[in-house]
Amino acid sequence: MLKKDKRSQSKMGTVYAVGVGPGSQYYITDITRKIIQNSDVIAGYKYTLKTIEDLLSNKEVYEITMQSQEEIYQKIKAGLGNKTLVVPFTGDVNFSESEVVDRLIEIFGDVHVISGISSIQVAAAKARVPLDKAKIITMHITTSVEEKKLELQKALLDGFSVILVPRPWPKNAEKNFMPSEIALYLRKNGFDTSKIKVHVFESLTNPNESSFVGTTDELEGKMCSDLTVIVFNQNQLQSYVNF
Repeated sequence: MLKKDKRSQSKMGTVYAVGVGPGSQYYITDITRKIIQNSDVIAGYKYTLKTIEDLLSNKEVYEITMQSQEEIYQKIKAGLGNKTLVVPFTGDVNFSESEVVDRLIEIFGDVHVISGISSIQVAAAKARVPLDKAKIITMHITTSVEEKKLELQKALLDGFSVILVPRPWPKNAEKNFMPSEIALYLRKNGFDTSKIKVHVFESLTNPNESSFVGTTDELEGKMCSDLTVIVFNQNQLQSYVNF
C-alpha cells in the first residue's frame, strides 16, 4: 500500500458560524467574543460587522451582501489554508439563518455553529410572553411565505401568542410582508384585529430602540424598519398556585 504524501494534503482551516446578538455589544456572549478574537478572517453583513467592530482589529474582513456573499465565500475558501474563518450572524445563528448556514456547510464542510442571543428572546422578555407558550415564526426567508401565513393564522386561532419576524422586501411589494401587510392580511382573513394585542419592537438593544403597544388594526399603514420583531400577545397568566 502506498503511503500518502502528507505534504500534498491541503488542510482546510477552521470555520465558525456565530450569533452576535441583536445589535448591542452587551449581548455578545463570551464564547463568541473569544472565537472572534482568535480568528483570522471575518465575513459578515454591514450591520453585523458594526456590532463586533471593536473585535476586528488585525483581521481580514469582508463585508458581504446577498448579491456578493457566494463570490466572497468562494474567494475565502480558495485562500483560507489553515486560517480560522468566522461568519457572524445577527441574533442567534440557529434562527432564521438556515439557508446561509447550509450553504456554508456545502462550501466549507465542517462548520462549528455557536448560538447567540436572538431578538425574539429579547422581545419575548419585554412583552412578558414566555417562549414555551408561544409559537415562533419567521417570514425572513427567500422562498414563499404562504405556509408561514397559514401557520400564523392557526396559531392565533388556537389561542397562542406569536413571536414573529416579518419580511422586509422593499424592492418587491408582493414579497414585502411587514407589520402593515400582516395586519391587513389578518383582517382580510376574518380576524378581528381590533381585539388582538400586539407589541412591535424595532432595533432591539440599540440606542435607537423603539416599541409600540396596541392592537393589530393600528399597524395598518405603519412603516417599520428592517430590524422589527412582532409579538401577538394572547398570553394568560398561569402561576404555580393555579395547579
